[in-house]
Amino acid sequence: MKRLSRSRRIAGAAAVVGALLATAACGGGGSDDEGSGAGFNAAVKGVAAKSAKKGGTLKFINKQEFDSLDPQRQYYGFAWDFARFYTRQLISYAPKPGTAANELVPDLATSTAKISDGGKTYTYTLRDGISWEDGSPITAQDVKYGIERIWAKDVVSGGPGYLRQVLDPKGEYKGPYKDKSKDKLGLKAIETPDAKTVVFHLAKPNGDFEQMLAMPTGSPVKADKDTGAKYSNRPFSSGPYKVQSYTPGKSLAMVRNTHWKKASDPIRPALPDKITVTFNSNLEAIDRLLIKGDYDVFLSATGMTPSGRNDALKQHKGNVDNITTSFVRYVDFATKVKPFDNIHCRKAVIYGADYKSLQTTRGGPQAGGDLATNMLPKSVKGSDDYDPYGILKRGGTPDPAKAKDELKQCGKPNGFSTTIVARNDQPAEVDAAEALQASLKKVGITLNVEPIQGQSSASITGSPSVMKKRGYGLSMTGWGPDFPTGQGFSQPLIDGRFIQQTGNYNVSETNDPEINKFFDQALKETDPDKAGAIYQQMNHKVSDLAVQMPFMYEKNITWRSSRLTNAFSSAAYNGRYDYSQLGVVK
Repeated sequence: MKRLSRSRRIAGAAAVVGALLATAACGGGGSDDEGSGAGFNAAVKGVAAKSAKKGGTLKFINKQEFDSLDPQRQYYGFAWDFARFYTRQLISYAPKPGTAANELVPDLATSTAKISDGGKTYTYTLRDGISWEDGSPITAQDVKYGIERIWAKDVVSGGPGYLRQVLDPKGEYKGPYKDKSKDKLGLKAIETPDAKTVVFHLAKPNGDFEQMLAMPTGSPVKADKDTGAKYSNRPFSSGPYKVQSYTPGKSLAMVRNTHWKKASDPIRPALPDKITVTFNSNLEAIDRLLIKGDYDVFLSATGMTPSGRNDALKQHKGNVDNITTSFVRYVDFATKVKPFDNIHCRKAVIYGADYKSLQTTRGGPQAGGDLATNMLPKSVKGSDDYDPYGILKRGGTPDPAKAKDELKQCGKPNGFSTTIVARNDQPAEVDAAEALQASLKKVGITLNVEPIQGQSSASITGSPSVMKKRGYGLSMTGWGPDFPTGQGFSQPLIDGRFIQQTGNYNVSETNDPEINKFFDQALKETDPDKAGAIYQQMNHKVSDLAVQMPFMYEKNITWRSSRLTNAFSSAAYNGRYDYSQLGVVK
């Protein structure tokens, strides 16, 4: 029997999934309750299996370990979602389905901020009845101390640095472990006049400041329970659950924090009695265990494997959600690596790319996502259908004539050779790189595919000098927002002032004064709509510069167990379920 090529096998699998999803969408092939689930896409349309019933054990399974349980060190999206079980912040995201989740609501604080001093001072008052797992009250000083920990980069490393940038742009504070001042007042930009009041003084206005406080980095930490770098092993809970046991790489168990009071928490229903996480390195095995009913949710929510989603859609489509995430899959151009220092060489790749085949490698339009024409996801204000290269008009197919014209304009009429890197622990990235390789070959561009270990990407794609030294001109990657605004999504990727020599995300090394100015203008706005209008201009400029090649707005096939209650897709958590709302039927 003739063996199918990889591209044909991927296309065939995508076609099967598309047919199954189309059947599910129109209700064919059995009832929507097939498999005892709440119905196909029930958690996309609203709240699946709404219930206030308490009890039982909520069981997560995951391939990937937490980057940290320490809230100030976390940067994995699923870890942020999970952290709502045991951390609280002054402000958090609304427990609502869809884009309504992007609303900021009070958590530890009695209200959103009282803003003064031209947008530079934010004042909060803490609620009554908020307490740690030992019953002691959570104080303003605990909030201040927790945030101060992110300055101790030599001990508490890995988390986002937005709060450092807005509260101490000159980097003068050294963190609580190195505070040598006599008064031990810590970071002067945060004042705590009493146990109930927290006042932040920004160096300059930033309309997204409360978005930053809603991240786990804004969580309080009790100083006498801080174990520094070891805090990840046993964080002290301010939320409804506390760590019972944790064996990294194997399992985590959380039980109720008996000192948490529902009356003090407007966000978390705290339905399960216990929450467990089991780690398993085999993705196909994870799918089988989910379908079998041994577990309720795949924690990282990156989608089922092709075989898993086929089985789920055929036999248990009532347990399946086709979730639109906030991730964009794209190719980065290293503009300091020849020939991509020439915009016409970059445009030649864009016109020569077969977007449809790239989409197919990730599951096709139904399971993988919609074709992307620019770099802002639909969940971010400022997103539109800007399509300067006519991608949708031609249905995602290549435009060889324009590609060859751009090659002439960049002085490479016979094409050129370059290398693209893709993470081999994310097979879909390698598949997409090979699909791009095949389409560019037709216009004379030879693309070498270089798989790299995902854990080493920070030292390769995150190092401009390594990219130049090795001649890596392209990088296959993806990105989701740190928080749902243009700053939270785009600034690390495209603002020239964010270029780093290690851990760099601005792979294109774009440092355009007009783009940088757009960010400065947007950050002064406290009106999200006005800021969104500025980010729209910024995003158009990025597209015109051809420094990135977005090709897909991502969707995932997500399993939802028949025991699960209160499941809904939250835009604030990149389309994942809001884990803090979940319950189970015993």
